[in-house]
Parts: sequence; C-alpha cells; structure tokens
Amino acid sequence: MLTLIVLLPLLGFVLNGVLATRLGGNRVGKPFVIAVGCGLPLLAFVLVVNLLIDLQDSGWVPLVETAYRWATVGDSAFEIAFYFDRLSAVMALVVTGVGSVIHIYSVGYMAHDKSFGRFFAYLNLFLFFMLLLVLGRSLLVLFVGWEGVGLASYLLIGFWYDDLANARAGKKAFITNRIGDAGFLLGMFLLFQALGTLDMDRINTAFAFTGTSAPAVSASLVGILLFIGATGKSAQIPLHVWLPDAMAGPTPVSALIHAATMVTAGVYLVARMSGVYLQAPEASMVIAVVGVATAFFAATVAMVQTDIKKVLAYSTVSQLGFMFLALGVGAYGVAIFHVVTHAFFKACLFLGAGSVIHALGGEQDLRKMGGLARRIPVTFVTFAVATAAIAGIPPLAGFFSKDEILWFALASTRGGSVLLFGVAALTALMTAFYMFRLLWLAFLGRSRMEPKVEQHVHESPLSMTGVLMLLAVLSAMGGLFAVPHFLEPQLPLPGTQESWHFFHRPLLVLSVLIALGGLAGAAYVYGGPPARAEALRERYAGLHRWLSGKYFIDELYERLIGRPLVWVSDHVFLRLGDRRVLDGTLDGMAALGQRGAALLGRVQTGQLHLYAWLVLIGIVGALLWSWRHV
Repeated sequence: MLTLIVLLPLLGFVLNGVLATRLGGNRVGKPFVIAVGCGLPLLAFVLVVNLLIDLQDSGWVPLVETAYRWATVGDSAFEIAFYFDRLSAVMALVVTGVGSVIHIYSVGYMAHDKSFGRFFAYLNLFLFFMLLLVLGRSLLVLFVGWEGVGLASYLLIGFWYDDLANARAGKKAFITNRIGDAGFLLGMFLLFQALGTLDMDRINTAFAFTGTSAPAVSASLVGILLFIGATGKSAQIPLHVWLPDAMAGPTPVSALIHAATMVTAGVYLVARMSGVYLQAPEASMVIAVVGVATAFFAATVAMVQTDIKKVLAYSTVSQLGFMFLALGVGAYGVAIFHVVTHAFFKACLFLGAGSVIHALGGEQDLRKMGGLARRIPVTFVTFAVATAAIAGIPPLAGFFSKDEILWFALASTRGGSVLLFGVAALTALMTAFYMFRLLWLAFLGRSRMEPKVEQHVHESPLSMTGVLMLLAVLSAMGGLFAVPHFLEPQLPLPGTQESWHFFHRPLLVLSVLIALGGLAGAAYVYGGPPARAEALRERYAGLHRWLSGKYFIDELYERLIGRPLVWVSDHVFLRLGDRRVLDGTLDGMAALGQRGAALLGRVQTGQLHLYAWLVLIGIVGALLWSWRHV
C-alpha cells in the first residue's frame, strides 16, 4: 500500500501529461483532467488514513515496504524502500490532505487557463516527489524526492514561462537549491562511509550508541552538512532569496510550495535525523541561531511589502525560522506541530490571497485594494480566521504551536536561552502586526480600487470558497490535534530548566498579549487616517528603504557573486579558454594542415620531367641505403 500511495500521483502526472497535454486536452476534456488530477491525490489521502489505522492496530511498529532493489555495489544494496511511522504518517497526511484541497481549489482558479491539463500534471508530479521524500526509508530515496520537488517547483514557478520574470524566478529557485544540495550530498557520503548504510532508522540507532560503539564520524559535522541542504530547501539565511520570488507562479502553486510541501522538507529532514542531532549540540545551536535570525529578518521585511503574495512569502520564511528554532533546542515534535498548523493557516492565507487576486482581475498591490470585506465576505471571514491563527490569537491553531516554540526556546535544557526567547517573542509581535496590516489594507477601510476593477469585483466560485472554509476550520481547530503528544514516543520533548517553571503561566499570558499588541498596533497605524501611516513611513524613511529593499541582499549577491562569475566566464573561460586555447588550438591545427598541404602541393606540379627526377632520386637513395647495409 505504501508503494501505491506514492505511485498514485505519478499515475496522475502520466495520464494528464500524456492524454490531456500531448494528445490534445480538447478530446479528453476538463472533467477527465479534474477526475484524474484531484481524484488520485484524494485516493492517496484515504489510503494514508487507512494505513495510519493499520499502524495503530500493529502497536505503532513501523511499517517497511521494499518496492525493488535499485543497485548493488560490493556488499551494499540500495533499495527503493518506504518507511511508515508516526512522523511519516503526520507528514503524509499533510502532503496528501492539504495538497488535495489545493488541487480542488485549482479547478476554479485555473479554469480558463489554456494549459489546464499541464498544470494538473505538474501538481501531481510535485505530490509524487514529496511523498517519495517523506516516505522514503533511506537518505538516498529521500534525496531523489528532494531533487524531484526542486524540479517540480521549477516547472510550476515558471509555469507561465512566456513572462521572462516567471522563467527567471523558476531558475533562481532551482539553482539556489542546488547550492544547498552540495552540503546534503557531502553529509550523505560521510554517513555511508562511516556506517555503510543510508537507512535513516539505522543511522539514528547507530548514533544512539556512545563510547567505543559510537560511529567514526562527527555528528556535528554531519548535522551541519545536512542542515546546509535544509537551508536551501526551507529558505533559511543565507539561501532564503529564492522563496519570495517563487510567487511568480500561479497562486495555488504558492500555497502548495509554501504550506504543505517543499519548504517543510528541510524541517522534516532534521526531525527525521534527530538521532544525529541529539549527539550534535554544536550543530543544534547553529540551527537555533540561524532559525531565529531568519524569523526576525523575514518578519521585518514583511512589515513593509505592498504585494499581497510577497507579504505571505516573507511570512513563510519567518515561520520556517520558528520551526528551525524549535528543532535547534531539541523540540522536534513541536517543530512538526508548527509544520501542521502552518500548513492549515498558510494554505488558507495563500488561497485567500488568490481569491482576492481572482476578484480583482489579477491585481496584487495592497495599495490598490481596501473595502473588500463586504464585497467578498467568504474570502474575508476565512482570511481573518487564518490571520488570527498565524498571529497567535487563542484558541486558534497558531497559538498552541507558537506558544510551545517560545516556551522551549526559553526553558529547554538543550540550548534554550533568554536571548533566543526575546528575539522570537519580538518576531511574534511583528508577525501579528504585519498580518493584521495585510488584513486591514486588503479588506477594511476605504476602497482604493480603480473604478474599472471595482465594478467587476465578485466572490470566487464554490470550488475555491469551499476549500477556504475547510482550511479556516482547520486553522481554528488544528491546535487540538496535539501533534507533539502523538509524536513523543518517537520524538521525546526536551527537558526544561526548573528555574523557569514558575514563569510558564505568565509566559502564556505574554504570548496572548503579544498577539493582541500586534493587532492593536496595526489597527492604530492603518485603521486611522491614511496620513498616520504615511507620516510614520516618512519619519523612518531610511529604515523603510532598507526593509522595502529586503536589505539589498539580492543586490549584494549580484555584486559579490553574480558579476565576478560573469567576468570570469567572459574573460577567462570564454575569451582565454574557449577562443584562445580551444579555438586557437583547432585553428592552429587547421593552419598547420593547410601549410602542409600547400608544401606538398608544390611537389604535384603535373610536369613529367620533375616526376622523372624524383623517381631517379628515389632510386639512387634506395641503392645507397641498400649498399650501406650489405
């Protein structure tokens, strides 16, 4: 059944890719595309639920299923094997469940696109690789899925490739991820050299031993190398630059990448390899620091963005930072808890943004919105619920998962500190502020829409609003799933410092006040006269320029990396290497051949007496040579 779960989306990709795209979508029709594109992921979700019931009946003993032997090298056999335990069950439910509703939403959103069948084929391909990633038993199978989602993201981000900006965004995402993957590969090579296996359950077991039985490889070194791969896939500093540009694709793609699939792969990798990181406190501290720094950095940028999808993109980068903060302090189950709740409210937010864009005929600028609450009420209510959830308003889903992250950031015995907590708490305040700012600018206040756009504003079809309502319910109630408790037998929660136990309840109250403070701040700045926000921006014009320019990191990379590489490519490899060395060598050989031919051509004159003299000279030379050797 595990193999079937993985293959169902692949079958959807093949059917829609061949029948609906190559053989002509007009013959098979949209009903076929919808039935295959949405039906097979839904069937995969049903099978995952059924398998979870089987897992419970078996006493939570992990299920292992080998599809086939891939290769044999010496005494080592590499198998395509799938592994189903509590962690992979949670991830598979998120991938197939949230992924399926995004497919359903896409039916309405992409209804008039000329490449309807191709879009669903790519979506199915994305789910196939993501399921390969979360269900693979070995790092090798995981890596195939890891690279596959990179390929699928390239196809989906650049789906409207007629626009050069979309094609560039897809290329940027693909190349940036390959940089991180170099670290991932080195980590895999070290593990295989030391342990002779890439099966993740066996690797974790091996690192559980200490003393003379410990693996002959540094856990911190392996942990850092694997985390480099995670920084690329999950958009952490310094490889975060691709994710905001991933907004170039259709909005359902943004929801699929940001909420349920690709960007959470790095979080899953670290949680899955928790046995390594428990023995690598240095690597864990690096993860915590990079995570909280990324969360803070992205939140500051999100506060000034004017593109509705860019705000949500930087919000995703920031929330991923919270997840890595939890991983760094040893709260692996809490990080996965935030993965689940984030999948609910971020999918709702992105798809809600898609509904807004759909209503406004493609408009994404928040400065040209406002007053939409009464025009598209279903979208507004669902968006408001998801906004309150990510801000941490109780009793919504984000409150529970974010509160636990803050608590362990402070009190965990595996690296919690006041500094980590302070930065995370400030970031949570900014999160509430910029999300309610987004809600206010898009839905509340006076209308700033252009007259031609405003007269055509309409609510989205049921295929879109129905999905939004479902995700809003999950955003409200998702915190009740108690994912850390479910995962605790596999991912035990870290101990907490007794000195902070007295402050547990006060910190709970502080968490609520932080969310309400962000709401109050956004209401004060953007709920009042427009001049108030304008005056604030002018007062801090220099800071606003840095934040709106995203700290000019892309420009810095272009100057320090892009331009030097272009110069080296042009002057060293092209002019010197290609033109002078390669072309020069070939041209020189050609010139030598021409000169040799010209020299020999002088001998072939067509004059009979010259040929007679040459024959005579040859005979004389032959006689002399024979006489000397007699």
